[in-house]
Amino acid sequence: MPKMKTNCSAKKRFTLTASGKIKRKHAFKSHILTKKSTKRKRNLTYFGAVSKSDQKNVKLMLNML
Repeated sequence: MPKMKTNCSAKKRFTLTASGKIKRKHAFKSHILTKKSTKRKRNLTYFGAVSKSDQKNVKLMLNML
């Protein structure tokens, strides 16, 4: 039986924390930044956690199940 391949786009976008949560970056931080407030841009800088409903799909893409 062949090995399962990891989804390369998911490998670049998600990281696993020590407690088992999945870290992700926020969207809307790449361009058209002039109309966004400083507070909004600053809050988009920090990492977020993948929601409970999406965790199973992300783990499937990363071959962690």
